[in-house]
Amino acid sequence: MLNVPSQSFPAPSSQQRAASGGRSKVPLKQGRSLMDWIRLTKSGKDLTGLKGRLIEVTEEELKRHNTKDDCWICIRGFVYNVSPYMEYHPGGEDELMRAAGSDGTDLFDQVHRWVNYESMLKECLVGRMAIKPAVPKDYREEKKVLNGMLPKTQVTDTLTKESPGSPSYDWFQTDSLVTLVIYTKQKDINSDSVIVDHQVDSFRAETIIKDYSYIIHIGLSHEIQEDFSVRVIENVGKIEIVLKKKENTSWKRLGHPLENHNSLIPKKDTGLNYRKCQLISKECVTHDTKLFCLMLPPSTHLQVPIGQHVYLKLTITGTEIVKPYTPVSDFLLSELKEPVLNNKYIYLLIKIYAAGLFTPELDHLQIGDFVSVSNPEGNFKISQFQELEDLFLLAAGTGFTPMVKILNYALTNIPSLRKVKLMFFNKTEDDIIWRSQLEKLAFKDKRFQVEFVLSAPTSEWNSKQGHISPGLLSEFLKRSLDRSKVLICICGPTPFTEQGIRLLQDLNFSKDEIHSFTA
Repeated sequence: MLNVPSQSFPAPSSQQRAASGGRSKVPLKQGRSLMDWIRLTKSGKDLTGLKGRLIEVTEEELKRHNTKDDCWICIRGFVYNVSPYMEYHPGGEDELMRAAGSDGTDLFDQVHRWVNYESMLKECLVGRMAIKPAVPKDYREEKKVLNGMLPKTQVTDTLTKESPGSPSYDWFQTDSLVTLVIYTKQKDINSDSVIVDHQVDSFRAETIIKDYSYIIHIGLSHEIQEDFSVRVIENVGKIEIVLKKKENTSWKRLGHPLENHNSLIPKKDTGLNYRKCQLISKECVTHDTKLFCLMLPPSTHLQVPIGQHVYLKLTITGTEIVKPYTPVSDFLLSELKEPVLNNKYIYLLIKIYAAGLFTPELDHLQIGDFVSVSNPEGNFKISQFQELEDLFLLAAGTGFTPMVKILNYALTNIPSLRKVKLMFFNKTEDDIIWRSQLEKLAFKDKRFQVEFVLSAPTSEWNSKQGHISPGLLSEFLKRSLDRSKVLICICGPTPFTEQGIRLLQDLNFSKDEIHSFTA
């Protein structure tokens, strides 16, 4: 019996795709949209050519299916006939053909590992590889754990020279509380580094340590209350998670280990964990952009770090669709009062595409409805702000979203900062997000300047117009001093970002001075 993948499976190695390294979308023929593909998969048509049979595929058999009309690809041990999907693939047929007749797992992970391929290609599943690829030793088996500490031989097997030292955990209790203590052995841990989820049958704490995740995953021996507290002692790298017992009884053990318990693994291999968040408010910002406020469940501790994004997941006509969005803070909105428990809220600026598939469905959600939200992802490091003197932000449309938190942090927490400049590209004046708030901020803080550039202005527009260009950038990117430390952040549609990076490199800015986000 073949183990057919679950439809609700999140991509195992999700991580943000750098805009400069990702694939560009290609124009699709009419009738080849995502919704058209979903309709085809629901039509009952045999998309595998095997009349519903699932088979085991040898390496030799896989190699034979390597043409556009007969293209099989292996992803994580499962083989799919992607020939029917060729014309529906946003990255184009050539991109799929790169993996034709072979294991395309690495290529898939490089380009769009967050995509829920198991749901998208469910009807294209041929079977699994007859010979499973080599996988790392399963350290969940036969572990001997003392006070939450892995034996050194097991730890060193899982680590590389670049990885952090071995973390550990312990726990203690009072009549009413259970305290879980995580010792990270790192001094750069903060509240953003810890993600905690408690569900009926599991307790999971993930601590981000550099590019690794240390996971505590336990089926608790007794019930606890929904709310808990998380305290991080940054100077020693210790994390305390205090749980409230439902009954004041003594626990003989913390619980039993679940998947990846007490493991330190590369973050890219941890997969995405989702929790259901409630829609609290939805407000119009422009004619096609809205501000969504989502509330995390009381049984979750999650704070999205600056420059990182989350994935929203909706089930549309029976298929799970996942899209990335970068949360914003509401510091620009003086008329909104920051909630007392602001770490329980996620704010998202989202452009609604009337002819789209995902955003109209999102817009149809009513206040009180729920949407699944993933762990944060992204490769922006707060250390890039150290001793920063000039910060330049280049944003197009909703590529403005990562700049909101960056602006707030830079103006509040970087004492060396001399200047922050934002060049904001839009089509028309009506498309500019939070224009008045940005202008007020520039008036209030003289270190901040904002310039609006329109590609389709009215005749009344008397400011800059056009697209990103060498002329606009060379005038905009002037250092406060000849050798001042500079960081340039850029985000927008892929063509905007890719062209911008090329222009910045032509202007002799180094790779270390440029950080790109995906819009």
